[in-house]
Amino acid sequence: MKYCFFCLAILLQSCIEQDKTIKIKGSDTEVNLAVELAESFHVMNPIVFVSISGGGSGLGIASLLNNTADIANSSRSINEEEITLFQQKGIQIDSFIFAQDAIAIVVAKDLPIDSISTNDLAAVLSGKYSTWKSLANKDLPVNIYGRQSNSGTHDFVKDKLSIEFSRNAKEMNGNAQILEAIRADHSGIGYVGAGYVSHGGSKALKILPVYTQENKDAVSPLDAQKIAAGKYFFQRPLFQYYKTSSYIKIKPFLDYEKGQAGQSIIHSAGYYPLRKL
Repeated sequence: MKYCFFCLAILLQSCIEQDKTIKIKGSDTEVNLAVELAESFHVMNPIVFVSISGGGSGLGIASLLNNTADIANSSRSINEEEITLFQQKGIQIDSFIFAQDAIAIVVAKDLPIDSISTNDLAAVLSGKYSTWKSLANKDLPVNIYGRQSNSGTHDFVKDKLSIEFSRNAKEMNGNAQILEAIRADHSGIGYVGAGYVSHGGSKALKILPVYTQENKDAVSPLDAQKIAAGKYFFQRPLFQYYKTSSYIKIKPFLDYEKGQAGQSIIHSAGYYPLRKL
């Protein structure tokens, strides 16, 4: 009998600890920002722990489905196939947009190109242009550094440009790896979340302003005013998906993110808050 009571006590303690831990998985674009928010939140709420891991938007949504995450960070909207999987399990989900992000198109600093059109970018990333001859007057091969197919950023760029990526594109594990690869490759090009190249992160790199055929005014992903006005081609909301049954548990953290303190952290990390500070 004492042994049964002991096991029950351990089980109850485990349940209590799990209830005080919020598990967030998913987008690598959001992971550094989520860590900063989680650390600051824990200072204000020391009895609640928030664990953060990346792996890509697709992994985050799959973890939410498989009950190994309370929140799925995603840099893209959930797709129809994923919605069907939740419906088949009878799981109701909801979402929260906590920030905006912009995708930066990055090349080596010494590549003689200062901006790029969406049409030319599509030609580069799809492999139609195999060298920089027509865009930078350099007979150098175009080396593409992108994300893996489970990345929300990968899907977002592909869908915005209506392309399939070149088969020669190198699939990197995260934003930091893309930046390091381009620093070492004078003919490389890649795409990363703007938060990774703000505040000194663009050393030895060049961030290309982007323009469209309709609007020849090239816009930088670091131009906060243009982002606020919705003028940048590659800007997007950052999502957090969760089960409606978990809302009470995660609500304090969501409230913190959309409050003044959370939005200030979002701004200082190089992302774009949803409210004016």
